[in-house]
Amino acid sequence: MDLTPYLEGLRADLAAVAAPAGPDTVRAADLLGGALESSARLALLEALSDAAAEITTRLSGPVVEVRLRGREADLVVTGAEPETPPSPPAFTDTGGDLARLTLRMPESLKTHVEQTAAAEGISVNAWLVRAVTSAIDPGRSKGPGSRRVTGFFQA
Repeated sequence: MDLTPYLEGLRADLAAVAAPAGPDTVRAADLLGGALESSARLALLEALSDAAAEITTRLSGPVVEVRLRGREADLVVTGAEPETPPSPPAFTDTGGDLARLTLRMPESLKTHVEQTAAAEGISVNAWLVRAVTSAIDPGRSKGPGSRRVTGFFQA
């Protein structure tokens, strides 16, 4: 985490407060801002460390640490198991009303879909419904006429 934008914000606020008092006060505020930068950086690091410690006490297991790298602070979480995204709910065909959907795709893909559907002897709509259903629920049966048995038999 780069602390520089926060420190520049403090300096800009100090300059804005000093501006109505004239150029001498602006110069003094600029010098004061430069002198306070190290102290302000240290105060920000202490605040981050305190926040990390407080977060760690509220978690059961993971530890949040602040690690310094040069003039930057990194927040590191250790001991946490990676979150797995929730799986989408299983698709169930209720046989309900049909809905219209506008689908935009590259012309070359559209041509390929049309050729594939024609080769299978079904409409583009039926092919797309089957492809979407298969993508949502790969274990689901693909319906009648879509099963192929290939191979040979020798007697």
